[in-house]
Amino acid sequence: MIPLPEALTVDHVLGAGGRLAEALPGYEHREDQLALARAVERAIADRGYLVAEAGTGTGKTLAYLVPAVLSGRRVIVSTATKTLQEQIWGKDIPLLREQCGLEFSAAYLKGRSNYYCIERGEAFARAPTFAARDEAALWPRIEAWARETETGDRSEIDLPDQFHTWRDLSATTENCLGRECPHHEACFVTRARALAAQADVLLVNHHLFFADLAMRTSRAGVEILPEHDVVVFDEAHAIEDVATEYFGLQVSSFRVDELSRDALRAVSDRPDLGTMMKEATGELRKAGERFFQAVADGLRAPAAAPPWARASRPSTPRPRGGRYAQGDRGSQDEAVKAALTEDVLEPAGREYHRLDGALATLRDLLADAENPPLQQIARRAGELRVELAAVTAMKEPSRVYFGEVRGRGVFLRAAPIDVAEELQERLYRRTDTVVFTSATLAAQGRFDYFRRQVGLAPEFDVAEARFAGPFDFTRQAALVSPATLPEPNAPGFVDAAAEVIRELTSITGGRAFVLCTSNRNMLAFHKACRGLPYRILLQGERPKSRLLEDFKAEPSVLFATASFWEGVDVPGEALSLVVIDRLPFAPPGDPVIAARLRALEEAGRDGFSELQVPAAALALRQGFGRLVRTREDRGLVAVLDRRLVTKGYGRAFLATLPKTPLLKTVDEARRWWERGA
Repeated sequence: MIPLPEALTVDHVLGAGGRLAEALPGYEHREDQLALARAVERAIADRGYLVAEAGTGTGKTLAYLVPAVLSGRRVIVSTATKTLQEQIWGKDIPLLREQCGLEFSAAYLKGRSNYYCIERGEAFARAPTFAARDEAALWPRIEAWARETETGDRSEIDLPDQFHTWRDLSATTENCLGRECPHHEACFVTRARALAAQADVLLVNHHLFFADLAMRTSRAGVEILPEHDVVVFDEAHAIEDVATEYFGLQVSSFRVDELSRDALRAVSDRPDLGTMMKEATGELRKAGERFFQAVADGLRAPAAAPPWARASRPSTPRPRGGRYAQGDRGSQDEAVKAALTEDVLEPAGREYHRLDGALATLRDLLADAENPPLQQIARRAGELRVELAAVTAMKEPSRVYFGEVRGRGVFLRAAPIDVAEELQERLYRRTDTVVFTSATLAAQGRFDYFRRQVGLAPEFDVAEARFAGPFDFTRQAALVSPATLPEPNAPGFVDAAAEVIRELTSITGGRAFVLCTSNRNMLAFHKACRGLPYRILLQGERPKSRLLEDFKAEPSVLFATASFWEGVDVPGEALSLVVIDRLPFAPPGDPVIAARLRALEEAGRDGFSELQVPAAALALRQGFGRLVRTREDRGLVAVLDRRLVTKGYGRAFLATLPKTPLLKTVDEARRWWERGA
């Protein structure tokens, strides 16, 4: 229990003249921050649920951390982005402990793939094999670091984001030996979890939280996170997508490759098994390559764009047979995502049976093994076989079955169509205090859409609160949407929109983000705007952190996609213009979206107004939020999609965005800018 006097309240810390004001010279009291903290305090005291939207600049992290610390209950804080995690761990928690005098313990727990595995590292060192030739040059530095590190956390060592060899140096849930490992007591994951179990406040990300939730409710006694009393979801708008990922099944070409490599490594000191294992894994690799290649060919098969994909008002699509090119996931490689159908799987039938047989052979080969690593390989082969059969059978009506091709990987997934019931069963029945907060939860000023997403049904007793934050958007920002532009799917849109970008950047002197809803548009606009008299930056040309450094260094125009729509903070004059290419409707050909639209339609509801519009409006607000980060910031947000001002549903978008002047021409934008210059 945290040793704090009972009389200490959030007002004593965050109120005018409180501990925070005393600790920070020039501190400005924020009434919304204190009001949010009081709401969180009540939710924790009443053991209830709170949904709270807090605009940028509210100071929401301290607003929930302070009541969490003062409550004396064990709290997990879960966030979506690494940027926010690092801010909380490196800035907010030390501020409360060291400068505000609050006594509490805190821990930061990451997924096990972030930690160096001593056992796998030793095995790798005996016969180093690198995924790429240039990665071998980093091995001596990794070896030296592994001997000295206290945490084993990959973030301590400066490795490239795409350092493929790391997967052979870290453990996953599948290949971790647990208590059977000879290094269990020294294991970095074991030690990190021991610290987490003693912490009053534990910081994690959504992926780790929902991985734990999925495991503890499907495998008795298997948990990642310690027992806790309260959960605070910051960046709660991302919950539905992450829960969908972890409450389903996934089989991938990478899992087959890793099983083959780990099986060979497990018998490296067993010559009696070496020949048989080499034959078994060789067959497994070949069968896996042929099966996943056949599936990938089926997923890539060309399909004419259905009418609803071209309509101004996206209509409810059919969930089967859809295919779309999935823009940006931090890469310029276009990914394909499509529903699994008999047309996709039937041509791969022979390869499926060969892969199934190879997995059965590997399992049977090690069925009587006595040593834990070999027992684990047998178990993994059996589980992969069962999951592959479940995903390809496609028999569960509450799930949507689809495949993805991303780079060298092929993924087959079975995801819940609706995670609301899953969350009710897995989370709410086990946790009586949950706080959801974000800058973007309310669509058109209401939480109905978010509550449906996360299963907070009307009968749930949920407190709701909205805090606008300290910014005066009517003065600091203006929204520009030229009504004369062609619609985004019309011929000539890119050229006409590129001309608007040239005119707007001339007003602000560059200093612009051009945020696109697909890689295709990003590359098209980048090409069309090459003649701009400013530094031109393109997502993917260098690491994200380097791009932001370059952007701030001199007037620039950065062309980017989804990874720059949130979690990016560029305060001050460096960013004065945010351009958004089109209303960010989720692709209706996405199999999960298609299945959810069909479910709403079958229930007699309007999927367009209940799902597509609010989701897109909140996504647009995320992009809008890149502009104003401080009370001194000022600039323009341009939406190059005329539907914002010409279609009836555009009113829903406008009602979700902050209240700003709406300008319909570049000339109006220039006059607005010059009035404040």
